[in-house]
Amino acid sequence: MPHVRVTRRAHFCSAHRLFHDDWSDEKNREVFGDCSNPNWHGHNYVLDVTVEGSVDPVTGFVMDLKALKEVMNARVVDDVDHRNLNLEVPWLEGIVPSTENVAVAIWERLAEGLPDGIRLQSVRLQETPNNSVEYTGPGEG
Repeated sequence: MPHVRVTRRAHFCSAHRLFHDDWSDEKNREVFGDCSNPNWHGHNYVLDVTVEGSVDPVTGFVMDLKALKEVMNARVVDDVDHRNLNLEVPWLEGIVPSTENVAVAIWERLAEGLPDGIRLQSVRLQETPNNSVEYTGPGEG
């Protein structure tokens, strides 16, 4: 059977602050700008998850997109939606919640939650209409 990629989109709203505790407020502002606001700031994120696999000859699906939505919600969206990424998401603890780091953490959450035979192809996280990152997994270019 042919291998096909399918993508599911989700949305979530979260607050965060980019900063290092061991840096002064001035240094944090210099490096992170407005993203280091001590009173936090928020984004309306768009998450695109692409998986790849063989087309099932019976259903015609690579993966039921409803099932992919359920995995995305259970392993990511339910944890981050209307949350402070710095304070309320245990699997982001200890990292600067930049869009890059959050995308990698989302990959790690999803990769271990997919059914056998389904390969996670990419996680694309859009922070603003002008800024997004895409992660294609460890060791990928």
